[in-house]
Amino acid sequence: MKIGGHDLSKYIRLLAPLFALIASVWVLRLVLDAAGAPSGLVRSCSVNAAVAVSVLIATLLIHFRRFGSYLSVVVTAFLLAGWKELLIIAAMTFTALSGMGTVYDAPEFSRHMTFSHHVIAHLTFGLGFGELFGAATGCLLLWLLRRLAPPTG
Repeated sequence: MKIGGHDLSKYIRLLAPLFALIASVWVLRLVLDAAGAPSGLVRSCSVNAAVAVSVLIATLLIHFRRFGSYLSVVVTAFLLAGWKELLIIAAMTFTALSGMGTVYDAPEFSRHMTFSHHVIAHLTFGLGFGELFGAATGCLLLWLLRRLAPPTG
């Protein structure tokens, strides 16, 4: 399956380090919470921030490697936001199955939702808004890059 002239596997190869960055922040957040770190420190390890930075880096890669266009930015934003939501749902599933609390079931993050409602919220609103915000930001950056630093040759 080709999207924007590239196979999905090429997108995965391009984004592999960014997937690792997001997963590292996710693990760090879980470890800090399990270690009893102050809530401010746990909150500073934001998976959402890691995704936002990853979308911007992916957009830079798309521009300077001439990987594609705005469609490629939208695809990368979707893949990165989807990866984030899968990791968060994995943590929530672990919490539900093990009974051990994690940062992802804390009342200030789960808003006192049931497990199934919380998962559905991440798969709909979390993925939807993450994708829309990431794609809009990435496309704006790509537009600016093409105006200010057009690719040569």
